[in-house]
Amino acid sequence: MPIWSREVETFMLTIEDVRKNPVVAVIRHAAPETIIDTVRALREGGIHSIELTAETRGIAGIIESVRNEFGDNLNIGAGTVLDPETAKEVISAGAEFIVSPTMNTETIKVTKRYGKLAIPGALTPTEILTAYEHGADIVKVFPASMFGPSYIKNVHGPLPQIPLMVTGGITLDNMEEYIKAGSVAVGVGSNLADPRKLHSEEDFKALREKAMSFTEKLAY
Repeated sequence: MPIWSREVETFMLTIEDVRKNPVVAVIRHAAPETIIDTVRALREGGIHSIELTAETRGIAGIIESVRNEFGDNLNIGAGTVLDPETAKEVISAGAEFIVSPTMNTETIKVTKRYGKLAIPGALTPTEILTAYEHGADIVKVFPASMFGPSYIKNVHGPLPQIPLMVTGGITLDNMEEYIKAGSVAVGVGSNLADPRKLHSEEDFKALREKAMSFTEKLAY
């Protein structure tokens, strides 16, 4: 099989996995002492993809510890990645996908160079198409809550070939509308997991149950 065919096949399988498990848990300011319990509760609740944001102190070490604990049983990514240097650091630590709030073409290049999923942020149709033309696998529409599901439907009309992920204000009540409007995934932050509120066994049990409510609602 030619090299290019193998790369295309891998890419399509990655996108399909995202479609099948569209809830991405976004964890900001993860605490090293509770991150393993947090991720375990999310995974037990059916979450397959975890985004740990890069502005967190010691993020590389946190990603590495999560990767060592869960191996290939979980998709670990890094969010709020603003530059190629940070992308390379978190990829070296074990990140499988790179998410950004904006589009930095050099960050996309580094992400693709190491065979990882590139998810830069964009808002307008021009920005979305430009990100895709520069190698984005999925384009993150952010902040989604400012425009709502109808915006995703309208953008998806002329640009149906571009996989879109929405973040910003995603809740249990509105996420299904975004999926029906054309999003392949939804990034859910503090409405799902807030590290500041996770301390006891009861907290992690409640998180597991909340995660189940999210994943079961999109289990078609």
